[in-house]
Amino acid sequence: MIPGLPQKLTQHGLPQRVTVYEVGARDGLQNEKAVVPTSAKAEFIERLADAGLWMIEATGFVHPKWVPQLADADELLPMLAARKFNEHTRFPVLVPNRRGLARAAATGVKDIAVFASATETFAQKNLNSTIEDSMTEIEATMQQALARGMRVRGYVSMCFGDPWEGPVSMRKVTDVVARLIEAGCTQVSLGDTIGTATPGHVRTLIDALERRGVARDRLAVHFHDTYGQALANTYAALQAGVATVDASAGGLGGCPYAESATGNLATEDLVWMLDGLGITTGVDLRKLVDVSSWMADILGRPAPSRTVQALTKGSRNRG
Repeated sequence: MIPGLPQKLTQHGLPQRVTVYEVGARDGLQNEKAVVPTSAKAEFIERLADAGLWMIEATGFVHPKWVPQLADADELLPMLAARKFNEHTRFPVLVPNRRGLARAAATGVKDIAVFASATETFAQKNLNSTIEDSMTEIEATMQQALARGMRVRGYVSMCFGDPWEGPVSMRKVTDVVARLIEAGCTQVSLGDTIGTATPGHVRTLIDALERRGVARDRLAVHFHDTYGQALANTYAALQAGVATVDASAGGLGGCPYAESATGNLATEDLVWMLDGLGITTGVDLRKLVDVSSWMADILGRPAPSRTVQALTKGSRNRG
């Protein structure tokens, strides 16, 4: 065991390998009050890739009026194309509709993500639409993307609770997830947008989706740590057979349309747990901590990740 890193002790019934789907450059930075320079975003992504992350959501082609932090998407993608990355590294981008898809396609992207809501209130606040109308637009967007040979991922928000509607029925969630899979999504990420999920809820929903015909290997999970449950919920998802976990470097992020949503599960905290379980991720934890510390300096505040705080404090004490 390297000092300052966890001892590896494997547990029965967990995946041997987990894909860490890094969302810090998009979902993390979009919730920052300050707009990060495009050149710094490109370097952030490059550093994340150097730390071993290979699935890095780079940006979103959303209207700049609603998410000004992502207004530079058309500039960022060419910057990334000019840099050297491992051939397996992928940079999905979020697109809300066919207009966003057209912009994304012009930059040559191969992977997109679409997003839906499991509740009507959030659909109105985030998508300015009903669930049915938003799904119709998503399906049309996906049809065009698939015709271009793109890979499509889906997000579903408010899977475990809604700040306006309260508890969310599993039937609503399974309806939306199954529809996205049927439309051609290679994977759907279950979003705990306001962080109210608990491990039993996570397991029950994944089981319900399997009964609906959605295989566990088509699912990912996306937890927020509002009530300190993100890692516990992740462990429950791993036990249930899910092997892709969304996380944000340093714990950046939230949701601009749900004030009760705090930061995403920190990638470093996730990798610390997975390393300790002997699960392969390909991520170099110390390099990743350095990346998040660098971004924290740019943002002018400490990284929320407890692992970043612990390891950087340990480095200072040893120095």
